[in-house]
Amino acid sequence: MSSLQDLVVLDLASVGPAARASRILADFGLQVIKVAPVQAHKAKQTDPVFHAYGAGRGTQRLQVDLKSDHGRALLQRVAAKADVLIESYRPGVAARLGMGWDELHAINPRLVVCSTSGYGQDGPYAQWVGHDINYQALSGYLDCSARDADGNPALPGATIADGAGGGMHAAMSILAALLERGSTGQGKYLDVAVADGMLNLMSLYLDQYLATGEQTRPGSGVLTGKYAWYGIYATRDGKHLSVGAIEPHFFRKLCQLLGLEQFAQAQYDAGAQDAMRAAFKAAFASDDRDAWVERLAAHDTCVAPVLSVAEVCADAHLRQRGSFVEAIHPERGRFEQLAPLLAGCDRAGPAHQVAPPGHTDSDAILKRVGVSDDEIAAARREGCIE
Repeated sequence: MSSLQDLVVLDLASVGPAARASRILADFGLQVIKVAPVQAHKAKQTDPVFHAYGAGRGTQRLQVDLKSDHGRALLQRVAAKADVLIESYRPGVAARLGMGWDELHAINPRLVVCSTSGYGQDGPYAQWVGHDINYQALSGYLDCSARDADGNPALPGATIADGAGGGMHAAMSILAALLERGSTGQGKYLDVAVADGMLNLMSLYLDQYLATGEQTRPGSGVLTGKYAWYGIYATRDGKHLSVGAIEPHFFRKLCQLLGLEQFAQAQYDAGAQDAMRAAFKAAFASDDRDAWVERLAAHDTCVAPVLSVAEVCADAHLRQRGSFVEAIHPERGRFEQLAPLLAGCDRAGPAHQVAPPGHTDSDAILKRVGVSDDEIAAARREGCIE
């Protein structure tokens, strides 16, 4: 098998789960080529802000008009030498553009083709449009979440569906398909539905219901707030602590350090939870968040601070682990961004030099697959590449 650094990925999406997936693959060292439409035809595509998706770290850019015969032919020549193609069109569109599995497999039998969509390539919902909140809703995630002041499921604080249900789902499936190709010599078609990924994240609750008929609701189980020792508490300074003392020895240690030993033997006593919750609430409200963190977090209590985004970016632990790296934009100057974070990625690389607006690598990419200078020049005159 080739090393990861030898593998070429074509990403036909600019945002969403596919872009999350190619970001992960680039961080693991794969050569990612972002394929974008030409601007001359004012093709419809959402361009992310300059700092999103790693600001193009470790990726190249090819701009090509897939609505032209010449543009499609050029991209097919690139795909013939690639290892992975990721697309996020509505089901059926990629095939109409000449980028469907049948066409690509005929050109390059070793190519792994990954279609990312909200609800999958078939089924009654296949043509539905949607976003993160919709896939969280369909999976049962929102119904198991805490309620807001009006009694509705609370709006989540992160794009879990795009990031994990879609992006990580796609990246993991692509890497598995590449491993399989090492044995079979054949590529594979991957139908990555974000809703499927969210079902996987909800597996504890869904499997519980399927096996026992027991349905998880807010406040019905350990992880949804049934017990006082698994929840969020306000502190004196208006900040918050997370408490997750599930194991009995951690729970007893928490009670001891809070001065609430009267509850140490009542961890699962349903009748004691209201009094325990009130006692925890009063205790935590008596001091500031960081004072409690200093007193509890390092002492086997499963307590951690609820940090704001700004606090996350300044956190000493995350800083020491190299979670943030520097990038340099030709117009905006120096800024920080998240490092390649997943295990096995290199966090210690040089500062990322962001490509200037409008920059493409089209000529270099096409030359690598054998397109002549004359044909590249002709394609530019036609407006099918930029």
